[in-house]
Amino acid sequence: MAQQVEKMIPVKKLVWALAAAGVLGAAGGALAMRNAKIMPVADTQPAATAAASGDTQVAAVTTPLANAAAPGAAPAANYTPPPAGMPDFAQIAAAQGPAVVNISVSGTVKTRAARGPQIDPDDPFYEFFRRFGVPGMPGGPNGGDGGSREIRGQGSGFIVSNDGIILTNAHVVQDAQEVVVKLTDRREFRAKVLGSDKSTDVAVLKIDAKNLPTVRLGATRDLRVGEWVLAIGSPFGFENSVSAGVISAKGRSLGPDESRVPFLQTDVAINPGNSGGPLFNARGEVVGINSQIYSASGGYQGLSFAIPVEVANKVRAQIEKGGKVQHAKLGVMVQEVNQGFADSFKLDRPEGALVANVEDNGPAARAGLRSGDVILGFKGQKIVSSGDLPALVDQSLPGDKVDVEVWRAGKRETLSVTLGDANEKGAKLAKGEGNADSAHGKLGLALRPLQPEERRQLGAREGLLIEEVGEGSAAARAGVRPGDVLLAINGTPVQSVDQVRGAVQGAEKSVALLVQRGSDKIFVPVRIG
Repeated sequence: MAQQVEKMIPVKKLVWALAAAGVLGAAGGALAMRNAKIMPVADTQPAATAAASGDTQVAAVTTPLANAAAPGAAPAANYTPPPAGMPDFAQIAAAQGPAVVNISVSGTVKTRAARGPQIDPDDPFYEFFRRFGVPGMPGGPNGGDGGSREIRGQGSGFIVSNDGIILTNAHVVQDAQEVVVKLTDRREFRAKVLGSDKSTDVAVLKIDAKNLPTVRLGATRDLRVGEWVLAIGSPFGFENSVSAGVISAKGRSLGPDESRVPFLQTDVAINPGNSGGPLFNARGEVVGINSQIYSASGGYQGLSFAIPVEVANKVRAQIEKGGKVQHAKLGVMVQEVNQGFADSFKLDRPEGALVANVEDNGPAARAGLRSGDVILGFKGQKIVSSGDLPALVDQSLPGDKVDVEVWRAGKRETLSVTLGDANEKGAKLAKGEGNADSAHGKLGLALRPLQPEERRQLGAREGLLIEEVGEGSAAARAGVRPGDVLLAINGTPVQSVDQVRGAVQGAEKSVALLVQRGSDKIFVPVRIG
């Protein structure tokens, strides 16, 4: 059995999620998460690495649910029901376990060639280096054109139709040339990958079999934080392992790269190999696909994340219909609304998604959305956190006409937007600078108008160049830097230093500065009261 090692995802995603939820400030998050990782929990690694690790190999104990009753069968005569109010985990495992499968993958991936010396073929030393196997040279290691390495891995999945349709994670089958599905009755099938969607991490497989056991699909709409949930999968190759816990949170965003998925957070023990396996509610219905864990050790540490079943169902339907997945696009970059922004824009409470940038000629721009708008509702659903918006956009389809409720200049407006088609991202999340403070005079900024050449280089029609940021000033604490361009205050474009001074003097607690740094535009909340 191959050694199991996780493919890492950067730690900044969990820090981003906690900061977005208001749990951590930027500095606290960096310290708290220094040694932690968010990772998919499929067991995938190069075969060569496993052989070279030197670790003692332990044969996986495979114990199918030998005493599992057929779906719908009556409990055994000696069965003792759980205490009142507790879910019947044993019955869920017996009834649904046969539809949970183990997935083994293998394949080869290309490796990047080592860079050899840049020598002209006519040079006398060229033949010397080639003959003695210098890396990157023809005839040497990697042959100058790169090589390949073998990969082997394991994950989990579950059968959703009795003719062999299986759901799992996209990262479980990524780069796989061969996918083998093993059932609890020890039968094995080669599976075909019908399609996968990297942005939601969902893949659909097909095996050639009939009359298979299937899971029951539920919904997350009525799932409550604190409810019991149960996972079945193959952690570290131990097939059909059952673990239980509760829903810790709903609608978690794990960063801009995965903003399409409103993850379910649980404290169910999930480990490498559980990836792609089902998460059941207390009624024995699948409500999610176990996907990622937060860990400093590589194993379970109390935080695991599952993809809601509604997201998986949407991907499955599109793949089965046409083999590819479409995602709707709004065409905005949004930021979290904290208390500083709420004070700046005169909002009753810090909620919604602050529009930092609008894509030129995108769906939002054509509908009239602007930087400085705060999106409060989308298709009649309330936007509380900025992470709510990308997930709602992705539940729509390209071409859908939707109502978007925004807060603009102290009042609510409703705009009609026809969504676009995106292969990349729907609503993008801006990389903010944490809880900021800044302003001219009170802000501690030295400003000057942009020169015509600077305007052309930046593509800016208005704005003021920030030449200096006073040490220890509100602007410095906010993360404003010399060279940034101040574009607007509280959503109003600025063209003169006097205009900035007037806007700051009229503010009570804080102001929201829209600054351009390179090609990025972000709002920075500055507390001046």
